[in-house]
Amino acid sequence: MELDEIIEKRRAYRSLEEIEITDETIEELAETAQLSASCFNNQPWNFIFVDDEEMLEKMENVMMQGNEWTQKASLIVGVFSRVEDDCEVQEREYHLFDTGQASAYLQLKATEMGLVAHPIAGFDEGKAKDLLEIPEEYRLITLIIVGKHSESMNDLLSKDQIEIEKERPEREDLEEFVHRNKFA
Repeated sequence: MELDEIIEKRRAYRSLEEIEITDETIEELAETAQLSASCFNNQPWNFIFVDDEEMLEKMENVMMQGNEWTQKASLIVGVFSRVEDDCEVQEREYHLFDTGQASAYLQLKATEMGLVAHPIAGFDEGKAKDLLEIPEEYRLITLIIVGKHSESMNDLLSKDQIEIEKERPEREDLEEFVHRNKFA
């Protein structure tokens, strides 16, 4: 699959069916994230791959309302980093940018593998960090929900979520976010 095709195919579907997650699956995702660029090659990212059935059930308790669909996840990836592990230039904390890039690599690899990798913000960071035993000084940036896209609608989806599943949400026009030479 060509990169353009992978990018076009990537979608944050919520209607998932469970699949077997193998050691090889996790290794492929991790190795791809590992190749991401970072400030001075600091590689500040950390990933916790949660595939144990009991842990996945416990993860349900950290999700906010509207993310009940995550109960169908086969894998949840906790993505975290901390300021000290990367560049900080004039108050710009690069660990967030660099970890975001590595997360994007992981999502594209998952798409290439025929998986859905849906990053979410709707979780209780404190509860999730406690459950995953992530030290206080780290920022749990996102949870990436991984599974296989299901053609049949997940019964845990709201009516609005079902509508979004049917076709790709509209993208902003280029004129809305592309600027040449200055912001105007």
